[in-house]
Amino acid sequence: MIWPDNKRFAFTVFDDTDLATLRNVGPVYDFLRDHGLRTTKSCWPVEGDPEKGAYRGETCGIDDYRQWALDLQTSGFEIGWHGSTWHSMQREKTLAALERFREIFGHYPGTATNHTQLTESIYWGSHRLTGMHRLVYGLLTRFGNRNKYCGHIEGDPHFWGDVCRERIKYFRNFVFQDINTLNACPLMPYHDPKRPYVNLWFASSNGNNVRSFNKCLSEANQDRLEQEGGACIMYTHFASGFADGKNLDPTFQKLVGRLAKKDGWFVPVSQLLDYLLKTNGRREITDAQRSRMERKWLFEKLFIGTN
Repeated sequence: MIWPDNKRFAFTVFDDTDLATLRNVGPVYDFLRDHGLRTTKSCWPVEGDPEKGAYRGETCGIDDYRQWALDLQTSGFEIGWHGSTWHSMQREKTLAALERFREIFGHYPGTATNHTQLTESIYWGSHRLTGMHRLVYGLLTRFGNRNKYCGHIEGDPHFWGDVCRERIKYFRNFVFQDINTLNACPLMPYHDPKRPYVNLWFASSNGNNVRSFNKCLSEANQDRLEQEGGACIMYTHFASGFADGKNLDPTFQKLVGRLAKKDGWFVPVSQLLDYLLKTNGRREITDAQRSRMERKWLFEKLFIGTN
């Protein structure tokens, strides 16, 4: 790839908002901002029911948190979608939450990811896979999530696929171990005709928590990403061990500080994907290409633990 301004590589992050509070992620974003990195922070637009769900966090229903998210957007970060709130909602409330997102941030989300706790997650669980790969996944998980995720199933009370297709441009699916996300998914962003309610899919590199993030962003991996001229879209939860409210994880500080000194293109996820789309055109994945990617993801998930 030839990157804008002759940069050597591209790097960004999509931060799933599970467990996030101003206390545990605020310092992380201060650090990223101070080092010139601009990434994507997902937010829940509406407050949830404290009696429901797990992996709760602060939402845009809290004044201080909402203003902080708006300040992030003003300073160049992207705000993405991770569902309405931390627990499941049926279609009417999901659509209302999308409208609330637009009221707060001035636009519908450009990027989105599923939240595992939500029934309205779209093409999730075994629905991520096709054919034999779906069967293998089901057997190995004892079909534990069969029919659990219904956001793409017409007629289900949680269906919202038609609105997803109208309002959201990019959606994340597979997560891989390689820091160079383009190595694992060179087609991205791509359209999958077997999953028509998502416009374009993208992949990520595995940085689920501070430990896996630091492992993926090791000095050797940084140097390889630069040498390959690749792109990393890191998947993470910045609420998972990166800061304790006062201090940042020292290894994270060291690695991101080192990365920031390199000649990288540090932009939010939508901006990176827009550039790839403009450069490569709209691509449609074939059955053979999908099968190869599913096989790679399934192997890593089962034997390494990728999300």
